Amino acid sequence: MDTKPLTVQVEAQVADAYAASPLEKRQKMQRMVSLYLQYLTAQPDQTLLEAMRQAREEAAANGLTPEILESLLNERD
Repeated sequence: MDTKPLTVQVEAQVADAYAASPLEKRQKMQRMVSLYLQYLTAQPDQTLLEAMRQAREEAAANGLTPEILESLLNERD
């Protein structure tokens, strides 16, 4: 897959936590954000809730359960 950098403004604590995370965790977060943005940009008329539902369905189909997602989001390194 071809990738390129993207700068996004987030809350300072989010940026700090991201920067402090190990490479593997940052890569997982990048994939999640990329997937989410794909849904938002693919269908501009789609609501946020619809995009979130589609992203959740695809993540589940790829083995990301709500429990795994919650543990990833709650990890503190």
